[in-house]
Amino acid sequence: MVRLNLFSNSISSLERGLDYASLRQKTIANNIANVDTPNYKSKEVNFKKIMEDTQRETGNFRTDSRHFTFSSSSSSMITTARNMSYNESGNSVDLDAEMSKMAENQLYYNALTDRLSSKYSSLTNIIRGGR
Repeated sequence: MVRLNLFSNSISSLERGLDYASLRQKTIANNIANVDTPNYKSKEVNFKKIMEDTQRETGNFRTDSRHFTFSSSSSSMITTARNMSYNESGNSVDLDAEMSKMAENQLYYNALTDRLSSKYSSLTNIIRGGR
């Protein structure tokens, strides 16, 4: 049986990227919200874990010796910075760094949504017969 793949793997990859950006945005916002919470430790999204899960689900693996390798890990997608503190209350949130990460993540998210929108526009154009 021949299976028609109308939506290429690139759309699935873009969707995964949006999931990552969304999770990262929530994590950064949580860090900023807890900037004054005593003993709060900042959190970060583990991109490596997300890549491993995506590879397992999509079947995309190394095809060239120059590609990066990813080893299996049982760590969660969100990691906590331990043994760090930026102030006397034991809090490890650096507000300037978090705001910078948020701006960077917003640019990444916008780039992904633009690319996904372009993919869907191309499909719409094909469906309409190029009109």
